[in-house]
Amino acid sequence: MNQANTVLEQIPIQFDLASHIILLGIVQGLFLSLVIFLRTKKRSAIQLFGWAMLVQCLVFADIYLCYTGLMKHVLFLNDSTEPLVLLIAPTLYFFLHSLLRRQPFTLKKNWFHFILPLAYTVSQIPYSISPMEVKLNAYIGAYHRDLGFVEVPGDVSYSYHIIKDEFRWILLFSFAFYLFLSVRLVLRSWRTKEFSSKNSKVDKYTFSRSLVSFLLFLLVFIFLTFLNYDDDSGDHYLAIFGTITIFITSFLILSESRFFEKSWIADKYDTLSSNSLQFEEVDRFLDDQAYYCNQDASLKNLAGELNTNANTISKLINSKTGMNFNDFINQKRIQLAKTRLLDDEFLHLTVEAIGHSVGFRSKSAFYNAFKKHVGSSPSNYMKQKKGQKYL
Repeated sequence: MNQANTVLEQIPIQFDLASHIILLGIVQGLFLSLVIFLRTKKRSAIQLFGWAMLVQCLVFADIYLCYTGLMKHVLFLNDSTEPLVLLIAPTLYFFLHSLLRRQPFTLKKNWFHFILPLAYTVSQIPYSISPMEVKLNAYIGAYHRDLGFVEVPGDVSYSYHIIKDEFRWILLFSFAFYLFLSVRLVLRSWRTKEFSSKNSKVDKYTFSRSLVSFLLFLLVFIFLTFLNYDDDSGDHYLAIFGTITIFITSFLILSESRFFEKSWIADKYDTLSSNSLQFEEVDRFLDDQAYYCNQDASLKNLAGELNTNANTISKLINSKTGMNFNDFINQKRIQLAKTRLLDDEFLHLTVEAIGHSVGFRSKSAFYNAFKKHVGSSPSNYMKQKKGQKYL
């Protein structure tokens, strides 16, 4: 034990730019995970992203301790996060799958994804219960070989090395396998038009494509690191890469936030000049997407589609048309209804059915809106126009 203490005292504690960057990534990642867990619904896709972020932060914390030398104070934690490393790719895939398929993750259906991390954990139990000298030698062998190894008391079984020595290849296999599954998932979703990319700064396709790119870059980065370093001394580069992605993710999440639109900070009556959204964009969206034909169309829902707030939409419509949202939407519905009432392709539909087809929930709502905007009932309008046609 005296030899071990002597070696421990020789392990230097170092803090440099790399260690500061890694620490920032850990703090930011943990904070982001906490926000996700507190602000999202249970079993949602974003919750899975929070778990993926948390797993990465725990792994980075291990790397930080090893890189700075602080691991010598908590040697029992050395290599304790290796099973978590094998969870990074699966958790990111679970998030992507839930995001695109809109299906909650359940352990009952996806238990087999945990076989590899669990099997590796079981294989490393002999290492976990080994004397502290074994863990010290493992740490020295990875970061400070120049200090020499210490004697290990008693008979210690090193059978766990059969699997531990292949950890790098196991990790590369894990990332390659889940990268393949992720690419296949994104391609299938793209082909079946499951993406919704309307009027958001970062749509599902862009985010999913970025996540797959991240997995690919990380796989290549891990491979290059393993190629250039025989031990774990290059892991801090992986942690720095992860830190960069954490801050990029934070930026993307903040850029999509509606805090300044829906919180008390937002001015309910912001001037139109201060808002980048123009009436023409709203009008174009309504026409291009035939949004007004949706019976569930509402000011709140439209604001969500356009990534803004309801007050902005309402003020834009009122200032340009002099109408409120409902009258503006109904006017567009009536214009389309007038066309369909006279179109031979819609002869098989009743007047009420045509009203439903343009977004009205009931016959009375359609008749009232039609009379308000046209000045007559749909039936009289048809008689009048068809009568003029044969004059």
